[in-house]
Amino acid sequence: MMSTTTAETPDEQLDLRGTPCPINFVRTKLRLEQMLPGALLEVWLDPGEPVEQVPDSLKMAGYVVEQLVDRVDFFALQVRRPIG
Repeated sequence: MMSTTTAETPDEQLDLRGTPCPINFVRTKLRLEQMLPGALLEVWLDPGEPVEQVPDSLKMAGYVVEQLVDRVDFFALQVRRPIG
């Protein structure tokens, strides 16, 4: 399968398919806090409320959302822990 993005390989992945809001945001934030500054996390989210809410909540919390890819049955969100 060819990818048209030039995405980095994430440092960690978190599969939150089937996880309701706001639990998916809380789990994402906790995982990011455990990672090194500058590390990239890929989070798998369900369509609908999760993909609508989690990226915005992360941005408001100061995280850098690098990309959001529609993988047909779920979304792959890449978010980076800020440095400093």
